[in-house]
Amino acid sequence: MLRSVTRTLFCAVLFAAPSVFAQGASPASPAQVPSAPAPATAETVSDQVAAAEAAIAKSDWKTAETNLDPWLAAHPTDPRALFDAGYVADAQNHLDDAAGFYRRAATADPKSFEAHISLGLLLARQGKLDEARPELAAATQLNPGEATPAAKARAWRALAQIDRATDPTQASSDLLEALKLSAETTDDTLMAASLAEQAGQPEAAEAAYRRVLVKDPNSKVALAGLGHVLLQRKQYPQAETQLRAALAQSPGDPALTAELATALAAQNKGEALPLLQQLHQAHPEDSAITRLLAAVEADAGNFADSDKLYSDLLAAHPDDPDLLVAHGQDLVRQLKFADAFDAFDKASQADSTNADAWSGLAFTASRTGKPGVTLHALTMRSKYLPENASTYFLWATAYDTLHQKAEAVAYYHHFLDASAGKFPDQEWQARQRLQLLEKK
Repeated sequence: MLRSVTRTLFCAVLFAAPSVFAQGASPASPAQVPSAPAPATAETVSDQVAAAEAAIAKSDWKTAETNLDPWLAAHPTDPRALFDAGYVADAQNHLDDAAGFYRRAATADPKSFEAHISLGLLLARQGKLDEARPELAAATQLNPGEATPAAKARAWRALAQIDRATDPTQASSDLLEALKLSAETTDDTLMAASLAEQAGQPEAAEAAYRRVLVKDPNSKVALAGLGHVLLQRKQYPQAETQLRAALAQSPGDPALTAELATALAAQNKGEALPLLQQLHQAHPEDSAITRLLAAVEADAGNFADSDKLYSDLLAAHPDDPDLLVAHGQDLVRQLKFADAFDAFDKASQADSTNADAWSGLAFTASRTGKPGVTLHALTMRSKYLPENASTYFLWATAYDTLHQKAEAVAYYHHFLDASAGKFPDQEWQARQRLQLLEKK
């Protein structure tokens, strides 16, 4: 009878926590180990261990310790008593002591499912994931006995939580093993959605989030997750709908507000700018929000305001190539070509694979009378991006300035073929130059 009662208590408490290893979660309750080699066996449980377990059932930790301490002093390898002592320490938040007892219990009986899973969950709650993983993995390979397969499923779920940060594929496998042993929960579906996102499977992620929303239309996590997936897929109107619903559940959430502003900006909706300005005022130190606001300010034609934000960011990150490129683009729009040249030049030195840096450098070099630099920048850019009408025109004018007639003629023709009426002023210039160059 005692064995049945303690196993029932173990299961009841094991699944009481809101997540698989939530901080402050209740420990697994004491349970007899079927293969225990120590004196306390299913047939001969000592009066002291039995009294301790009766006290544990009443949350009477002092009485439990009073019975367990002398017993363990005389029987230091009794796995059942060691597990009980770990549970008592765990319940009182004496986590290091609890881990020590659970570890000793697992050593005394390596086949103890309860000892391994309890130790693994405790270590995970402490953030010691490298130590927790082997204990949980061991639990998944053991017979849970009366703890039922659902207890083993919790070990698999805990492994999935650990693996998701470093190995999403393994985390998905862990979760599938859990689902073989117990029914899918909402948390499982949300984890599956998150793992699909990490694996670059937006369709699967969207389907999972929508399954959650069918059951719970107001799920904050599912609304936010679906909004994020739709935003990444550039389905901006649908993303806006989901993100507004998520913000209704979490008013003022900065990440959701920033994503909503991104969706609005992509649709050229004027609401994006004041929304981001307000968000930036509330979170002036958040560089991600500042970057987003700077980009939206630029899109709105507020180039000076945008560049002030980029300049502030560059003060903290002077060699960030993306910031330097954005800064250079704002300077170009303000017709400050020499300053823009310096920004693009620094960006290209910071990241020689940044095609936007080379594009900007080619353009500003052309505008500041540096045809040799223009040609070098165009050569570097061509390693990463295909040519277009604008780059053909830059090639042509640079060669023309350097009096390299054959090359200039060839690129003016490339430009006219690619432009096809889209750049009438430059086309007129190209035709005029070709008339002169081809007469010579």
